[in-house]
Amino acid sequence: MQRRIQLLAAAAAFALSTIATAAVAQAPATRKPDLSGFWGGPNVGGSQGAGFDLIFPSRRCAPTQFECDARTNQSIDGEFTDRYDSPSRPLYKPEFWDRVQYLDMNTNKEDPLFKCQSYGIPRVGPPSRIIQMDKEVLIFYRAGAGAGTQPADYRTIWMDQPHDPVRAIDVTFYGDSVGKWEGDTLVIDTVGFNDETWLDKGGFFTSDQKRVIERLRREGDTLIYDVTVEDPGVLVEPWVMDTKRVPLNKDPKAFIPESPPCHDYDLENMVNQIRH
Repeated sequence: MQRRIQLLAAAAAFALSTIATAAVAQAPATRKPDLSGFWGGPNVGGSQGAGFDLIFPSRRCAPTQFECDARTNQSIDGEFTDRYDSPSRPLYKPEFWDRVQYLDMNTNKEDPLFKCQSYGIPRVGPPSRIIQMDKEVLIFYRAGAGAGTQPADYRTIWMDQPHDPVRAIDVTFYGDSVGKWEGDTLVIDTVGFNDETWLDKGGFFTSDQKRVIERLRREGDTLIYDVTVEDPGVLVEPWVMDTKRVPLNKDPKAFIPESPPCHDYDLENMVNQIRH
């Protein structure tokens, strides 16, 4: 009798174990956050940085400039007044500071922003639109606004795979990007850049040794965008960009306009350091 009870107990335990195993096998995989959608407003694009205290550039006023602390078209050096009062600035090796200063002083002739080319990352900023799929994530950017001439552009992020051995040594504006999920954060690792882009206004140039790590996560209807840039070719240490927060665009008619024709009519006529 006791033996029979033991056999029945063993059978019941086996049955429960089988049911539990089947339940685990049939349980859905952990759902990843959905980052798809248009980000920024009122149409697409735009983000908020960590700090907005402006630094006024009286030391850089041209003889004919006035109201250097005001936003008057063609009388303001936006390269300075638009800088955020933030400790997050790239730290260059000593031998490159003269070049940074030169590019900064000659921004109106040297800044790639005026040359009808892609801004590259991270200067292009957070995505304007994300299409999230299992094996790849597509990221779209709107065309540059104001004086910028960035074309509407896109990137493909290949998920859960190593860098392509060929594309990873190419020299392109957006490099070769691979992604993975770390909890609720999409982590994008990008290599294979050219040296024709800047990190930001101010002459902060880069080399072809740049590597960019982007982290994107969602808090409700806000996209949180963090970036770390490694560039041992010119930087003393990795640069951590200020966190950007981008609202979800809920406009059902939101779209990214096509790029207008780009032609620089002013470059050859630049004769002073006034930037606007």
